[in-house]
Amino acid sequence: MGRTAKLTVSVPEELISFADEIAREKKISRSKVIALFLQELAEKRRDEEMAEGYLAMAKENKIFADLSAGIEHEVIPEWKQPKHGH
Repeated sequence: MGRTAKLTVSVPEELISFADEIAREKKISRSKVIALFLQELAEKRRDEEMAEGYLAMAKENKIFADLSAGIEHEVIPEWKQPKHGH
């Protein structure tokens, strides 16, 4: 994760209670609980952005394939099948 820094935030009491419950269960500090939740949120966001990027790339690749489908014969010579009996 890298270096840490102090952060002061106001959080609803029920969320503090929830963080404390998780901290007790996992035997980690409240700060670590918050850091883990933020890390998980960051990873989820990154995964969603990557999925969106992959979908955009797929659309672009489909467009390219559709546009180039009619001209491949200009670039790729006809495939010659080997003669049988050799």
